[in-house]
Amino acid sequence: MQVLHKSRYEPLTARALPGRLASLKSMGEHLGPATSWRVREVGDGNLNLVFIVESDSGSLVIKQALPYARVVGESWPMSLDRTFFEYHALTRLLARDPGRLPALIHFDEEQAYLVMEHLHPHIILRKALTGNIRLPHLGEHLGRYLGRTLFRGSDLSMNTAERKSDLALFSRNVELAGITEDLFFTDPFMTHPRNQHTPGLEDYARAAREDMDLKLAARSLKAKFCNCAETLLHGDLHTGSIMVTETDSRVIDAEFAVYGPMGFDIGSLLGNFWLAFFAQKGHHPDDVARDRGGWILEVIETIWESFFDEFSALWRRERTGILGGREFFEDAQRPLGSEIALQQLLKQIWQDTLGFAGIEMHRRILGLAHAAELETIANVEERAACERKSLMMGRVLAANRAALPDIRSVNRMAASMNSTDLLK
Repeated sequence: MQVLHKSRYEPLTARALPGRLASLKSMGEHLGPATSWRVREVGDGNLNLVFIVESDSGSLVIKQALPYARVVGESWPMSLDRTFFEYHALTRLLARDPGRLPALIHFDEEQAYLVMEHLHPHIILRKALTGNIRLPHLGEHLGRYLGRTLFRGSDLSMNTAERKSDLALFSRNVELAGITEDLFFTDPFMTHPRNQHTPGLEDYARAAREDMDLKLAARSLKAKFCNCAETLLHGDLHTGSIMVTETDSRVIDAEFAVYGPMGFDIGSLLGNFWLAFFAQKGHHPDDVARDRGGWILEVIETIWESFFDEFSALWRRERTGILGGREFFEDAQRPLGSEIALQQLLKQIWQDTLGFAGIEMHRRILGLAHAAELETIANVEERAACERKSLMMGRVLAANRAALPDIRSVNRMAASMNSTDLLK
C-alpha cells in the first residue's frame, strides 16, 4: 500500500479534494491528472461524507468518516475508527463472495477515508423497491452472498489462528456495536429522546413499550447479538446498503462489521424487505401495489431459499474449520449425522432470522433511523397505516418466531395482514 505524507485529520470538501489526493498514485491511474477531476458530494447516509470523483478516464468513490454522527450532528461525537473496520470487513467479505462488493482502491487510516470502485449505473435498492423496476437476479444474488459470507466467516470454515485473530480485531469495533445494541434492541422499547415516529402511531409506540412478550424477545435477541460470535457480520445490511442494476447487486457500507449470530444479517435484510412490502400501498395505486408487493414477497422467498441452498452446499463441500465436525461424521462414516447437524443449525438460524427481522421492523418505525420506503410516503395517514401493519407483523416475528415453520407461511401472513384494515 502506498504511504503518503501524514497530516492531522481534516474532513474533505469537494473543492479541496483534488489538491489533497492529487499525489495518490492509484487515483491518477484511474482518473488521470487531478486538474481534470470533477467532484461532487453525494452522501445521504447517517454517518459519513461520500464523494464521486469523475474524469474523462473514469470515476471513483471516496468515503470519509466524520468525527460525529452526521444524522445528529456534532452533539454526537464518534471515533474515526469505523473506516478502519470497514476496510478490514470489505477485504474479507470481498474474498468470501468475489464481485458482490465494490473493489477497494486505497485506504488512508489517519484521514479515515476509502477510495472505492464507483458503482454505476447502480441505484440504491430502496429507490428501486418504491419504483417500478424489476430486478430478476436480486434474490439469488443476496441469498448466495449471505450463504457465502456467513459460512466462510465462521468456525465452520476458518481455522483456529485465523478465527481468533479476526475475532480479536473486530471485537474492537465497540462504538458501532454499541450503537446497534442501543438503537436496534433497546431504544424502540422504551421512552428515549432519540426515538421518533409518524403522527398517529402514539398508541402503537406505547404498546411496544408496555408489551412484556415483545420486550422479553428484544432482550433475548440482544443477548444473542452480544454473546453469540458465530460469524463476521456486515452488521447493517438493509435496502439502503445495497446498490443494484437489473443484472447486478452490490453490498456497501460495512463499517458496522462485528462477530455475531448468523441470523442477524439475514433478519436485518428481510425485515427491511417486509417493510418495503407494506409500504407499497403508500406509493402506488392498489393494483400496482398488489403487483409490486407480490414481487417483493417472491424476492424474500428467493433470498431465504438461495441462502439455504448455498449454505447447505458449502456445509457439504467446505466444512473444514474448527467446528467442521468431519471427525464426528464423515470420517467416522456417519454421513447422516452431518445432515442432522446441518438441519439443526439451519432451524436455529431460521428462528434467529425471524426474531431479528421483527426487531428491525420496530426500530425502523419507532427508533431513530427510519426506512426510506416508509418515510417517503407523503401522505402521513397512509404512512401510519402502512407502519401499523409493519409493527403488527414485526411483533409476531419477534415474539412468536419459534411457531413459524417456513418462509412461505410467513409471506402468507404478511399478505393477510396487508389486506386488513387496522383501526388507529
